[in-house]
Amino acid sequence: MNQIYQYVLVLMRILKLLLMSRMIYNYTKTVLERVSFDAKLFCKELEKALKMLLPYEIEQLTEWLLNFTMEKPELRKCLLNES
Repeated sequence: MNQIYQYVLVLMRILKLLLMSRMIYNYTKTVLERVSFDAKLFCKELEKALKMLLPYEIEQLTEWLLNFTMEKPELRKCLLNES
């Protein structure tokens, strides 16, 4: 029984980490949307995000950024600087 309890605790910790990670990813998108009025600030926040996110989240964010900046050429330069 003790082994099962420990296994459940480990699973709960993993789920908590995944949930926290997802929350950070969603928060990052919100921040980027809110600062998109200023290209310099947008680039700065994007740099911060790239340091915090996991590799698969960076891939997801890249896709989101390509769509989000499609009609915002002033923000596209941030994407070029990060490549």
